[in-house]
Parts: sequence; structure tokens; C-alpha cells
Amino acid sequence: MNLTENQMPREVIRVEPLSTYLENWKAPTSAVTRHGNTIYVSGFPPFDPETGKVIEGASIERQTELVLEQMKLCLETAGSCLENVLKCHVYCTSIEKFAAINAVCDALSEYRAEFNSTPITPEDVVRAARKAA
Repeated sequence: MNLTENQMPREVIRVEPLSTYLENWKAPTSAVTRHGNTIYVSGFPPFDPETGKVIEGASIERQTELVLEQMKLCLETAGSCLENVLKCHVYCTSIEKFAAINAVCDALSEYRAEFNSTPITPEDVVRAARKAA
């Protein structure tokens, strides 16, 4: 039986340790969801790989690197890679820091260009409100 894209079941893919980090946060989301041939990766804060908590006091560049490493792990766990990314949304609490985020993405894009891959560029930048203290 051939299923059309709309009839295909959605598959939730666990990505450790990120799925556990999300559960510890009680986040109502999954790290990765596949529907047909499309993979959706949830947004993540910059989790510290040593503690599983959101990293405190790191530069915006380091936070960006961590998030990109997490995205890479998610894609590879789902059987894909960064080269297949079509769209990327960036949520940042300070639009002034976007230049630094973009610089990390540019550095990754230069690395990818060496391998004839398409660059990762944030498609949308959204200023996210900080959580009230």
C-alpha cells in the first residue's frame, strides 16, 4: 500500500542526551520529528553538555556553537546532516547580539563551502522576550 505524504505517520525521534534535557525542563516537545522525508528539529537553548542545564555566562558565540552542535546531533540521529538544512529560525533576546550569531553561522558556512555545501543562514531572526525574573 502506498501512502501519500499526508497519510504517513509522524515519527518522534529521541536524541540523547537532548531528549532527557527537554524532559527535565518539562518541555512539551520532542527533539526531532520526521514526517515522510522531512525532518523537523525543535529549537533548543544552549544546553551545557557537562551538566544538561542551560549554560550560564557563556559568550553569545559559544551559545551559538552549542546550539549548532545540538542541531547537528539531532540531524545525524535522524539520518540526515547540516548540509540538508533548508530553513533556520533564530530566536535571540537581544537583537544587538545577532551580528555575533551571524558570524558563527558565516564561519560554519565557509567551512561548508569547502565541501560544496549550501550555507546555513538564519532565515528569520526573532527578538524573544526575556523570561521575567
